[in-house]
Amino acid sequence: MITRRKFLQLSGATTAALLAHHGWAGEAPTLLPAQPRLGPGFEVPAGACDTHVHIVGEAVRYPFVAKRAYTPPEASVDQLRALHRMLRLDRVVVVQPSFYGTDNSCTMDAVRSLGSTARAIVVIDEKTPDTELEMMRRNGASGVRLNLSTAGVTDPAASAKFLRAAVERIRPHGWHVQLNTEPKIIAALKKEFDTLPVMVVFDHFGGANAALGVKDPGFDALLDLVKAGKAYVKISATNLFATEPPHYAGYAAMAKALIAANPDRILWGTNWPHPGARPPGHDVSQLLPWRDIDDTVVMNLLAVWEPDAAVRKKILVDNPARLFGF
Repeated sequence: MITRRKFLQLSGATTAALLAHHGWAGEAPTLLPAQPRLGPGFEVPAGACDTHVHIVGEAVRYPFVAKRAYTPPEASVDQLRALHRMLRLDRVVVVQPSFYGTDNSCTMDAVRSLGSTARAIVVIDEKTPDTELEMMRRNGASGVRLNLSTAGVTDPAASAKFLRAAVERIRPHGWHVQLNTEPKIIAALKKEFDTLPVMVVFDHFGGANAALGVKDPGFDALLDLVKAGKAYVKISATNLFATEPPHYAGYAAMAKALIAANPDRILWGTNWPHPGARPPGHDVSQLLPWRDIDDTVVMNLLAVWEPDAAVRKKILVDNPARLFGF
């Protein structure tokens, strides 16, 4: 564990403002990702899967790309295993984070370490050779991620270009494409999603605004795609877009609407280790602490959104098994 003094040395002059932004002023910060205090308050079915986590290795071994949104602390495979023991989860999908760019070494090493209960979602570009795609497929990769929102891509035409290029590369491998985007892009490209030759998965409620909930413009397009079986959506990262408890009502409304539309196309994930909010003017080279999120609290929301244990089994077990090939 890194001490407060060492953390301050590493983080520089912006640390005080950052801690105040997170409500941590006066507390000794830690770079360790949060762990649950208690187990879930409902019966978790065997084979349950967390479909969205990130692993961050030692920076010396796994360097970050220069052009990145933030610099994270470490989040190890052992820490992930401890989290899932507490949450009683048996399977996991490790998603390539944006700060590694197209170097999937850390993600793939994590999946190899975790074994047959893990799958990977990787990030590629036009320079990624087909031989590497095939190697990653053999070692547990089942899809590619387009980090449109993280990259600041908000133009539908540019989004469509990236989407078509990704689909062309992955189609021969039987993979799906996972998008980190927003409802207005989903609405603008709905006809394209309707005719894709591969399955599409939308991260984190399709990027919908929790304060607006189902009224977020474009959310109706996401609902239509899910209802028609054209897309999966992850009801995940509840704390990413809104951290105030009143906004959970927005997430509840969206989750219930999506589940009602098609329970066979819903996935659940934690988004562990919970990237922190970046205050204005934050230097991306400064370490950004993880959010202090209790994933048991987040997981227990699922039982509120869907009281039926049989439907929860679809979300936690059956749907990820089908999509990721467990």
